[in-house]
Amino acid sequence: MKPWQLLALAAGVVGLFLLPLGLRNYGMYVAALWCVYVIAGMGLNLTVGYAGQISLGQAAFLGIGAYTAGLMAKAGVPFPLIVLASASLCFVIGLALGFPALRVQHHYLAFATLGFNMLCYLVFRNEEWLTGGTFGLNGIPRPDILGWPFTRTAEFYKLSVAVMLVLAALMAGLLRSPWGRAFAALRDNPIRAESVGINTTFYTLMAFAIGAAYAGVAGALFAPLVGLVEPASFSTATSLSMLLMVIVGGSGRFFGPAIGAVIVVLLPEWLRVAADWYLAIFGLAIVVMMVWLPGGLLSLPDRLARR
Repeated sequence: MKPWQLLALAAGVVGLFLLPLGLRNYGMYVAALWCVYVIAGMGLNLTVGYAGQISLGQAAFLGIGAYTAGLMAKAGVPFPLIVLASASLCFVIGLALGFPALRVQHHYLAFATLGFNMLCYLVFRNEEWLTGGTFGLNGIPRPDILGWPFTRTAEFYKLSVAVMLVLAALMAGLLRSPWGRAFAALRDNPIRAESVGINTTFYTLMAFAIGAAYAGVAGALFAPLVGLVEPASFSTATSLSMLLMVIVGGSGRFFGPAIGAVIVVLLPEWLRVAADWYLAIFGLAIVVMMVWLPGGLLSLPDRLARR
């Protein structure tokens, strides 16, 4: 990275940790929710943007991670173990979901992952003995790590930022490694990638599994943040919002999920001053951005440079 980019990144990190000084409790809650969606978006960006696989099931993995975290937190399991369990379970299920991608592509794969999301939603809603059904799991406590409580929203926000930055560093390392080049080759031309010795089966499965693990970690943060885990939070609409987040920010661009989460999570909150019109304004803004910047907001510098 160039010196000015490193300086801007450092300033952004410092700004994230100083944010609690200027926000009230609800503002900190929304900011922590932004961190949760950025983490899930990073995983989806790996699957969709870097590996070129279509997925409409990311909300299901967010839900699996959240329900796992809720059940374990109510049982008194330490938070680090909860995060590890949520990520591991989603990794295994994501690995299994990757197998349809070996047989079908494009809109067929989209329908397969959409079906998976609907199946998980029905399990969340109907298996009351495990998930609480439509009432969900309530009273999920916020974590206490090594005697340091994160019960206050501002403290939990800082925990969310710390987890997000660690996962972002791991993702950056992965994308700079030979794995990142293999994912790019899989996205650009799978046949050519296989002809030069890249195991496309392995990397396709890993794209789904790692992306799902990131959503599992996001779910482990979502459950104690909200305190109530119920099926409506993990519907098909949530998966579509996550995909929109990646595309609006810039699919296949590292900071795309962070920018996209600002649009999908924070922009509707800012537009609430428009009362009943805020959803219409939000939808129109998304349409205009997609027409004018089909490559996402992070493609704006390239577009201006070409002009």
